[in-house]
Amino acid sequence: MTPWNVYLLRCSDDSLYCGATTDIERRLREHNQGVGCRYTRSRLPVRLVWSSLELSKSEAFREEYRIKRLSKLIKEELIDDGSYKKKRL
Repeated sequence: MTPWNVYLLRCSDDSLYCGATTDIERRLREHNQGVGCRYTRSRLPVRLVWSSLELSKSEAFREEYRIKRLSKLIKEELIDDGSYKKKRL
């Protein structure tokens, strides 16, 4: 089974983008080449600011969904200390 990671990118406009992948280095390169996704394409360059430990595919997509629903303030806390309180939103 291929391990998955969830990641946060900081875009040039200081916004955050969350995604999931099996290869963070490849995915970061794709984002910075403008072929990663529509959101980051207009906010280049992007840089990796946080990534999860290795997860199963289903765990990664659940975590990505949960992180995308968090406020920017809580995402910034996650970046700063690597953790956040898991709450039902």
